[in-house]
Amino acid sequence: MNVYEGEPVRDVFCMDSKSFYASVECIEHDLDPLKDLLVVMSGDRENAGLVLAASPMAKKELGISNVSRGFEIPNHPDLHIVPPRMTLYIQYHMRIQEIFRSYMAEEDIHTYSIDEQFGDLTHSWKLFGNSSAEVGKMIQKEIIEKIGIYTSLGMGDNPLLAKIAMDNEAKRKTSLFAQWHYQDVPAKIWPLRLSDFCGIGNRMERRYQMMGLKTMGDLAHTDPFVLKNHFGVMGMQHYMHAWGIDRSVLSQKDLYPTKEKSIGNSQVLPKNYAHKADILTVIAEICEQVAQRLRKADVLGGTLHLGIAYAYFGSGKRGGFHHQLKIPPTHQARELTRVAFALFEKYWDNSEVRNISITVSSLRAAGSLQLNLFEDPQQTIKEEKIDEVIAQIRSRYKFTSIVRAHSLNEGATAIKRAGLVGGHAGGMEGMD
Repeated sequence: MNVYEGEPVRDVFCMDSKSFYASVECIEHDLDPLKDLLVVMSGDRENAGLVLAASPMAKKELGISNVSRGFEIPNHPDLHIVPPRMTLYIQYHMRIQEIFRSYMAEEDIHTYSIDEQFGDLTHSWKLFGNSSAEVGKMIQKEIIEKIGIYTSLGMGDNPLLAKIAMDNEAKRKTSLFAQWHYQDVPAKIWPLRLSDFCGIGNRMERRYQMMGLKTMGDLAHTDPFVLKNHFGVMGMQHYMHAWGIDRSVLSQKDLYPTKEKSIGNSQVLPKNYAHKADILTVIAEICEQVAQRLRKADVLGGTLHLGIAYAYFGSGKRGGFHHQLKIPPTHQARELTRVAFALFEKYWDNSEVRNISITVSSLRAAGSLQLNLFEDPQQTIKEEKIDEVIAQIRSRYKFTSIVRAHSLNEGATAIKRAGLVGGHAGGMEGMD
């Protein structure tokens, strides 16, 4: 029996822009994206700035990665260090999207991230070339010629095969192109280590290894019902993926149900925070932002998770902590802040803090207001009305149209971050 009988066979590609932020900056500075040394860094070396992107040559020659700190960047006479410009990157992304639209319908395009997109050429490639692979290479060439961005392109019979062809072959070839079909699965997918496959992390790999499974081939030849008993639907999905099977169709993506499991915000602080008052100020601001998003989604959250990452490691110190607490379902900023403060007070060991995250899960439809037996009902209703008015003002204007007093403190960051795009500079700051 042919395992692929009845499975969809389409002409799908997955494209990744090579070192996208760094490539855009190289183009803007008349540099070669593949040959010159350039780093996009938020902050500066003195205050432990964070590297957001590095050109391929900067990674190769200087050992810089996208998680390097400013003080780790070596001095080099040919190295260009520039601040991020998110608005500019979005503009380049939209230019790439325009090229896509000249080859396929809007519904056949799916944006996975600002630098990675899927496209389905099944119904359109015959209008432009002799094969879907030829048309895919035409798109790559047009993006280089018109925009200057180099891209890796994987093509396959479905989105999964296109994605892993790109990740595991195209990115490593000088042609930056690869095409995988169902018949390639035994030779190309089965030898892969589990963690080399998209969707399987190190933690899941360890769980599979405890069952004696080390490669995708091992997974493909395991009883799928055993996997389902151990890992539920996820185990069955991994089994199907080990055979290269993915039944999703890009043009039908809007029909697939989506359910947001959590809502959260995180922030890398502009410097190491040692004073408790400053840290609590930022926690309160993040809780305000999360509460705003909960209201916009019209949901209540029943679990709050606080993540704190310390600035330094070693010497017996932990890298930080992650703790969560069940709470009465709410979207009130005051209640989220109260719980987050309590978790911080309980687990903080006075180490300097560099990253803070607040996530609210156990979501449910907002519906009616839930009262707390241990609080004055009238006060709860009053707080709800105040929060609702604040949320409406911010939605109509902007987040900083109305702020709480703590956002004027020295350690506060909300007002400054409100002028950023995706947490980073959106305009020409620092580029004049």
